Amino acid sequence: MPTPTFADVQAAAARIRGHAHRTPVLTSRRFDAEVGAEVLVKAENVQRMGAFKFRGAFNALSRFDEEQRRAGVVAYSSGNHAQAVALSARILGIPATIVMPLDAPVTKIAATKGYGAEVVTYDRYTQDREQIGADLATERGLTLIPPYDHPDVIAGQGTAVMELIEDAGPLDALFVPLGGGGLLSGSCLSARALCPDVRIVGVEPEAGDDGRQSLAKGEIVHIDVPVTIADGAQTQHLGATGFPILQREVAEVLTASDAELVAAMRVFASTYKTVVEPTGCLGMAAVRALAGRLPGKRIGVVVSGGNVDIDRYAALLAP
Repeated sequence: MPTPTFADVQAAAARIRGHAHRTPVLTSRRFDAEVGAEVLVKAENVQRMGAFKFRGAFNALSRFDEEQRRAGVVAYSSGNHAQAVALSARILGIPATIVMPLDAPVTKIAATKGYGAEVVTYDRYTQDREQIGADLATERGLTLIPPYDHPDVIAGQGTAVMELIEDAGPLDALFVPLGGGGLLSGSCLSARALCPDVRIVGVEPEAGDDGRQSLAKGEIVHIDVPVTIADGAQTQHLGATGFPILQREVAEVLTASDAELVAAMRVFASTYKTVVEPTGCLGMAAVRALAGRLPGKRIGVVVSGGNVDIDRYAALLAP
């Protein structure tokens, strides 16, 4: 597949306008004082269906031809891409089939079904979701839209950081959650075009640092499914489409432990008065860990989503 460019991000912005929310940029003087920097938070937890994934999914599905629209779409996801494709398909009148792990958050499965999609479940530890998706596409004549390894998805995700910089102004550094690399690679396209000197940092779960390993080795590294509360980043490898972008633009990849993610969830709840899922806290967790080492810098942080089961959320935050 072709490697997307910032021009593709701009085209995606035009396609999703009027469908995706232009999410707010959150600030907190209290948190700024704690870390010694001006932190500007792009709140994609209040995007439609609760995550940035709507941007890429709608952009991709909106480019289907009539034959593809009639046949339908298939996608695989632990939850947010699932909901994004299901909602986008409903808006565009496209049948949707979504492959989801048996242990996906109940709220995410329910929401995906609620948007009208057929849900096919699998065991993420013993079955290959990519193969299941490919088989369904072949058997039913569906178009497969993966969660991150697709140029239209990457271009759509890049619109979040484009908006962040348009609304908040130039950044010295940008911290973005890293799972399969769709959000980070799209963010790179916008950040580098609009802030040429910005330092771009990816943040992934400590239990699954395949991104860091891949950039260090110069090739995509495959790992076992990481055991982490960041279910949206339980990916086993980066996408091939976005990897060249990450190699070219990312300064470094940091990791965050589950305990650090919970601490960041507390910050969002208590200071920013907003609910963020564990995966969405990856960037903020890294900024907290660097407190005092970013003096006076303007720091962009992308919050990727807020889809978390309320009982699980309460249990994670319980003393």
